[in-house]
Amino acid sequence: MTRIAAVLVRQRMAQAAPPGVDPARFLEAVAEDTYEMVAGLELVTPVLITSVPELEEIVWPGTEVITIKDDEPLKIILERLKADQADQAAVISADAPDLPPLLVGKLFRELGRAEITVCPAENGGAVAMACALPPPTWADPDLDDERIVTTLRAQAPGPRRVATTPGWHRLRTPDDVERLDPGLEGWESTRALIRAR
Repeated sequence: MTRIAAVLVRQRMAQAAPPGVDPARFLEAVAEDTYEMVAGLELVTPVLITSVPELEEIVWPGTEVITIKDDEPLKIILERLKADQADQAAVISADAPDLPPLLVGKLFRELGRAEITVCPAENGGAVAMACALPPPTWADPDLDDERIVTTLRAQAPGPRRVATTPGWHRLRTPDDVERLDPGLEGWESTRALIRAR
């Protein structure tokens, strides 16, 4: 079983920078922390999917970087991952720098009983989702869809095609940095940037 864990970085994520923090540096920091978590997973190949120029500097040598348009639909992105010859893929939103690796593992585990698994985000949307490759033709997912699970279940040919895991939070507004837990390991780049302001 070969698996991809892809970190999805969109330019608009920079708008969550807290006051006193440069938006471009904030975006780079959260993306780097999320990528580092993914790159540390065992039996998973990390991939960076980005609409931000020159972000390949944050990844380890040999990591595939896929360039997208900022508004490119996730369905099209998943189709592009198909070429990597992996059996399963998870797409993780880059604005979750403190996401526990265990939650990514649970996404893959739930694929044993469903075609798509979703890690819901607090306040709507999803932090991440996983599916087999090629992706199900019936699914048109959007991590920013506030009702993504309901939407996918309505698209699915059967009610058990979409599973969920425990949820997490994303940094979508400047106030969301207060959600970061100083007691959790990881997210060093984001932590250093916020402390320095």
